[in-house]
Order: sequence, then C-alpha cells, then structure tokens
Amino acid sequence: MTPHPPSAPTLLALDRDKLFAARLLAARARPYLADALFALRTVESRRVPTMAVDRNWRCYVSPAFVARTPVEELAGVWVHEVSHLLRDHHGRGDRFAREHGLSGPGERLRMNIAADCEINDDAFGDGLVRPDGAVEPRLLGLPEGQLMEDYLRGFRLGPHTQDLAWLDCGSGADGLEREWELGPDGAHGLSAQERDVVRFRVAQGLTGRPGSVPKGWRRWAEEVFHPPQPWRELLGAAVRSATSGPGVGEDYSYSRPSRRSAAVPGTVLPSLRRRPPRVCVVIDTSGSVSDTELGSALLEVAAITRAVGGRRDLVSVLPCDAVAQTVHQLCRAEGIPLLGGGGTDLRAGFARALRSRPRPDVIVVLTDGQTPWPSERPPCRTVVGLFPRQHEAGWQDDEENPDYAPDSPPEWARVVDIGSPPGAR
Repeated sequence: MTPHPPSAPTLLALDRDKLFAARLLAARARPYLADALFALRTVESRRVPTMAVDRNWRCYVSPAFVARTPVEELAGVWVHEVSHLLRDHHGRGDRFAREHGLSGPGERLRMNIAADCEINDDAFGDGLVRPDGAVEPRLLGLPEGQLMEDYLRGFRLGPHTQDLAWLDCGSGADGLEREWELGPDGAHGLSAQERDVVRFRVAQGLTGRPGSVPKGWRRWAEEVFHPPQPWRELLGAAVRSATSGPGVGEDYSYSRPSRRSAAVPGTVLPSLRRRPPRVCVVIDTSGSVSDTELGSALLEVAAITRAVGGRRDLVSVLPCDAVAQTVHQLCRAEGIPLLGGGGTDLRAGFARALRSRPRPDVIVVLTDGQTPWPSERPPCRTVVGLFPRQHEAGWQDDEENPDYAPDSPPEWARVVDIGSPPGAR
C-alpha cells in the first residue's frame, strides 16, 4: 500500500472571535475609546509581526500573533494601536522628519519607539493588561509624561534598543507607508471626515469623565477641542527678524567648524549658527480671565515651546494683572504659578519682559484684551492672543467703571484669536 504523501501545511486562519472578544474587553476597560476601537477596519495580514495600523484607520492583524496571545493582552494591543491614530503620530512623525531632516527606516523605527513611549507610560492598569514586550519610557531611562517629540530628542538607537528592531506598528505610528499596506485608495479605509468625527467623539467622551482618565488622554482631548495656534508660522516673521540683524539670533558653535578654517591651518574656527528666537509669554491673570482661559494659555505655552524646537531655555512665562510677577523659565507648563486676580495693566508686563536678560526676541501676550497697551512699539516682535469674549446682557468690561472701554491691541502687534480656528486677524 502506497502511503499518502504528506499534506501541505495549512495556513493558520485568523481567529476573529478571539480578536473581537479582545476588542470588546478593551472597550469595557476604556469606554471613552469605544468609538475609535469599533471604527478600525480589520485586515488579516501575515506580514506584520503583531498588529499594526495605517493612517487610513485599517488595523493589520497577524493570525499567528492572535493565536499565541491571551485575550487580556490583545485588549491592550487594541488600545495601543488605536492610540497611535487618535494622537496623530503619523502626521506628527512626518512633520518631525521634515523639520529635522530625518529619513530612512532607522529613524522611523526611532519614531515608532518614541510614539510607543508616549502611549504606554499610562495606558495600562485599571482593567487593562500590559502586553508582553510593550515599550515604556523607563526601559530607555526616560521620564514619563512626555510627548513623542520629547522622547525623540532623548535617545538614539544603539545596543539598548537592539531588542526592539522587530517593532512595526505601521504607518499609523510613524507616517512611513509599508508595502503591505493597502494605501489611500484601498478598501475599508476611513475618509478624512470620518476620522475627524471619530476623534471628536472620543474627545467628547474624555471631557465627560473628569478625574477618571490618564493625564496624557486629558491633554489630548483638550487640544482636540482647543487646537493651539500654529505658532511656528506666527513666529516666522520674528524668527526672520531675530536672525537677520548682526549679532541677533546668532551664536558661535564648534559643532560645525567654519569653512574659513581651511585658510588657517591647524586652527579650528567656530561657525555662526542661527538659533530660534527667545520668547517671553506674558499671561493675563486678572480677575476677568477664567480658569478655563488660563488652562488654554498653558496649552499655547506648550505649543510655543514646540515651535522653537522644544528649547525650554528659550521660553519664559510672566504672569501679570495690574502688576508684573516673576519671570519663570519654562520647565513644565503645569508648574507655572499663574498668580493674580486683580485689575489689568499689561504695560507692566511689557516693561518687565523687556528688562529680562537676555532680552526676548518676541513677546507673546495672552489676554482677554481688557487692558491699556504701551504707547510705543517694543523693540521686538509682538503677538497678541485674545481670549474670546461673550457680550451677554448685563456684561461690562470693568465693574468699577461702566463707561470703560478697553483699547484695541495696537497696530504693531500681530493679533490672533485663542480658541478659534487657526488664523490671524
């Protein structure tokens, strides 16, 4: 009797029941993410090591990974992958790569690791199991609570990261499309409008649960409802002004020797390098400014810091009502004491900012506008961010003087509306 030839190995089928049971567990553990979890389009793929997402909200799933991973850990992976998309790691990765001249798979792996650190430092616990191999900041000797961009500045690939070479969360984590992704014209993707709707719904769910969500998610939800102004563009004129004059916005550096060194054998000359502008942010802390507006001001301070390349040493904060307070060098926006509560006279803030050493290249004023302004243009660029004011029945600008009408910001200031869609007046 001739034995039957050995049968060809059968491909492992994706256990969708197990996969979707894990998604349901994830939604129960993190109900504010349910809209996003169920919006993901599942695509079976044997080319991804675990699970991965693309920027069009498709989730690529390895059947072998699902088979060997407990449901409780799969739930954590669901939350991790959808977090990449909600936090726009693909768009942020693209921007960071352009701004810093990064290219190649090594740098994209570094972005994926940094994005994972942003998510994983407070993602697990409270009913959600940490997946095996999840990257956390402490494993790289980095502090918790930072953004992807901060982590990218804090580490480089090396022996301590060689065990992470397998990591691949897809273009949804770093912006670089993979050959196994379906692309923008493939099936089952979400449109830009559908993606925005999902983000808005998740942000609504988060703001309705004060005190019960991690700090990183609260920060994200606040920025969805109140996107900070595009400070890189708003400070653009100030950057050009600060770097155009001799000695302003410039410094000598040996990190890249001057080309003139060739003319002086045996001598290394420093090159003149341009730096981002020094920014002093004057925050109106008078009684007419609400706690919500002060919170918005801190969001803008964080955005300004990112606009100057994350250089906290270049950003200072000055609380001011009728009297200027102490100038604070920026360490963390959350630690700035916004003292005040009386009347408003931001002229004191301008004067104190201009006495700072070194003098700022730009003054950014965040205010409700109920203040007198300096009569002369300061010797630096000025951007005024105005909090919106609702002129309801019985509302008046100054309780002590019903006839008081605040001056409009001067013509020499660039004016933007805080809390409105990005753009300037």
